[in-house]
Amino acid sequence: MTIDKTFDPAAIEAKWYAHWEATGAFRPDRPNAEPYTIVNPPPNVTGSLHIGHALDNTLQDILIRHARLQGKDALWVVGTDHAGIATQMVVERQLNARQQKRTDFTREEFIAKVWEWKTESGGEITGQLRRLGCSMDWENERFTMDEGFSKAVIKVFVDLYNQKLLYRDKRLVNWDPGLKTAISDLEVETREINGKFWHFKYPLEDGSGFISVATTRPETMLADMAVAVNPSDERYAHLVGKNVRLPITGRLIPIVTDEHADPELGSGAVKITPGHDFNDFEVGKRAGFKASDMFNMLDGEGRVVQTADGLIPAEYIGQYRFGIEGEPTNARKMVVAALDALGLLEKVEDRVIQTPFGDRSGQVIEPWLTDQWYVDAETLAKPAIDAARKGKANGGFDIVPKSWEKTYFNWMENIQPWCVSRQLWWGHQIPAWFAADGTCYVAETEEAAQLLAGAGVALTRDPDVLDTWFSSALWPFGTLGWPDQNTMLDRHYPNDVLISGFDILFFWDARMAMQGIHFMEEVPWKTLYLHGLVRAADGSKMSKSKGNTVDPLGLIDQYGADALRFFMAAMESQGRDIKMDESRVAGYRNFATKLWNAARFAQSNGIGGSRSVSAPKAELAVNRWIIGEVVSTVEKLNKAFAEFRFDGMADVIYHFVFDQFCDWYLELLKPILQVQSGDDGAEPQPSLVTADADEARAVAGWALDQILVMLHPFMPFITEELWHAMSDPAQPRAHDIIHAQWPEPNATIDADAVAEINWVIDTISKTRSFKAELNIPPGTRLTANIADPQMSTMSVIARQAAALSRLGRIDSFVYAPVATNNVAQIVVGGDTVVFALDDVIDLDAERSRITKALEAALKERDALAGRLSNAGFVEKAKPEAVEKARADHAEKAAEAERLTVALARLG
Repeated sequence: MTIDKTFDPAAIEAKWYAHWEATGAFRPDRPNAEPYTIVNPPPNVTGSLHIGHALDNTLQDILIRHARLQGKDALWVVGTDHAGIATQMVVERQLNARQQKRTDFTREEFIAKVWEWKTESGGEITGQLRRLGCSMDWENERFTMDEGFSKAVIKVFVDLYNQKLLYRDKRLVNWDPGLKTAISDLEVETREINGKFWHFKYPLEDGSGFISVATTRPETMLADMAVAVNPSDERYAHLVGKNVRLPITGRLIPIVTDEHADPELGSGAVKITPGHDFNDFEVGKRAGFKASDMFNMLDGEGRVVQTADGLIPAEYIGQYRFGIEGEPTNARKMVVAALDALGLLEKVEDRVIQTPFGDRSGQVIEPWLTDQWYVDAETLAKPAIDAARKGKANGGFDIVPKSWEKTYFNWMENIQPWCVSRQLWWGHQIPAWFAADGTCYVAETEEAAQLLAGAGVALTRDPDVLDTWFSSALWPFGTLGWPDQNTMLDRHYPNDVLISGFDILFFWDARMAMQGIHFMEEVPWKTLYLHGLVRAADGSKMSKSKGNTVDPLGLIDQYGADALRFFMAAMESQGRDIKMDESRVAGYRNFATKLWNAARFAQSNGIGGSRSVSAPKAELAVNRWIIGEVVSTVEKLNKAFAEFRFDGMADVIYHFVFDQFCDWYLELLKPILQVQSGDDGAEPQPSLVTADADEARAVAGWALDQILVMLHPFMPFITEELWHAMSDPAQPRAHDIIHAQWPEPNATIDADAVAEINWVIDTISKTRSFKAELNIPPGTRLTANIADPQMSTMSVIARQAAALSRLGRIDSFVYAPVATNNVAQIVVGGDTVVFALDDVIDLDAERSRITKALEAALKERDALAGRLSNAGFVEKAKPEAVEKARADHAEKAAEAERLTVALARLG
């Protein structure tokens, strides 16, 4: 196959992905090989590919393709999450568009409509993952609501309940009044809003005075149960134990002490509403209030309801907590007006308030006291903490980078009960049935629950469903067929590595660790790798509201999937977020084009694919050198893979391909292959013996093969295309590159060849550099003088004269001092190489020009250094201004250093 002149990513991507999938290339089919397993974080079935998905899945695909090339039985489990809230919202919106609502249907009818939507429209993201090149096992695609996985979810719930590790309790939850369900912390978005800080006076019961409190939520005073002061606050010591009588309700509440009250904030006294504030809930418990006795003054929509003591006046019942469109008044306005009328409103301050919102509904979240199902996370966390402390080498798991260990331990050691119930219809319905007297029966089926309750006892199933994090916590083993024992489960659990964003370390990763260890008695994975977030070019977080999101599919359309993937790998530096830089994606598209053109050159000069993993025999120094460079590159790549240094992997292979192979090796081969110089003005090189050309073709073909295999995990499409294009038409490749063998050169680095070729490269590079610095046209041919050369240098020059002439434009080397002072000089390997510049440039004019440029660069460098040493500038200026100043300083410092070297060359 002749390689096309133009590299067109779109033309090859669709072809090769369809081929791989049709031929089962992603299936684990090596039963006698070492297993290697990754499960991908299941994206929401409602989702579409965003830049974070592109990063996460690119990193996974790099590892899984690398494992295949190593001959391992590689399995990448793929699937989607049923996304309870998101999916239910999508379907409800469709109903609303038809003037229908969920409650127009039975639960079963609505769920049937969700499944219908899933069949027709769900899972768009799986097609997008294919476009990225993700080599997932699509024949075993899973869904968190499929029959087998649901069986695992229900079993875990029942088992945890029977083990007394799961229970029903009344606690505060994040309640979304828009969705009318509890939500997780991850689904809460905190925003800064302009609000008020109201200061009220609460009268003491005995009429002796008042105690002042301040709040941003005055309506909650209808359910106040205490006033707290700090035990060290002497101002209120005489009031502790006394009661205040609440305005409006007349309820008597005690003044208690608690460290939560900050003497420096407001009046130092804090109103305590344990049924509607997470901090107050804990204060209330410490004050002796049981959760069952705490007042709940709101319903699921955020309207005022009567408290258990019946003291809220009737006019407040049914009012929304605060403003809502179409409502003339609300509880907040009424409470403030009533206290003002009683003369108890002291003052009102403007304040910016950190306010929680539901990320999907946009409603302000209400801490709400309600009965929910909870997992005893504290008990389950202990083995997961121990596993992370032991590390992979001792049967636990490693966290990479280690800097995240502290966060993991802090979360796990302070973990709270995990609320796992949600007030939705779509999801795994909780397997609990209630009798009329409130007795609860938990079982895997209704028939089993009825046996527990006894004949004739009417049962009603809990309408709630399980949090999606509960089901996805089983992903590493539930996707492998558990609870049924099978070969897949035996071979691929525990998984080898989990790749995850750090932002779900607690919500998903830690919960997988807890559930995996508890139910499988073994860690779910040996390594937990946490990557950063992809941010906008200025470092800010991407969001649709800011309009700074990036569509990865658009980048693939413009630059190709390979370029985007390589960008993701190159920018993934452990412990750091990634700044989106489209120019670098474009740069990696150029890198792919460079490789494409190198393959075209090779093909047009009789260089084809190799049939050997081991390096060919070589006599020429240039061939022995490139073999050594392959050996070195493989060693560095292997080390980077072992350490999960994705940026290191990309850096190693990029520079080998771009610099050593394309820019130097192929150029150094041209005289050997008798390739004419083209329009560069050099004389055609004399013909060399056929044996040298044959050796060069064999080594070049082998080296290009090694490049394609090493680069395949990062750029799968172009490497597969070139792998087949470079094969012998008479004997096509026996397999696709996806199933090739990872390089094992079985060769050593030849120090003599390395020294020889590095001398040539150094000489040519430095010659080109001083020409550029002195404004000498690059094609100008020069004579080099070495007054007292080393014998080894003379031998190198004799063997490499053709390359030095062709690439360095050096006509000849004279082993004697130069006869003029008008010279430039370079030092190479201990030898001083001098070039006479008579009739080439005006040396005095060049010295003057460079000196002036150097003075200007030094002046700008020092000015920027002074600015950066000014603490006021660094602390007060915008971050982007400081960053630009640092970049400019580095640029001017480098320019000054370059000009200093150029001036020294002129003597």
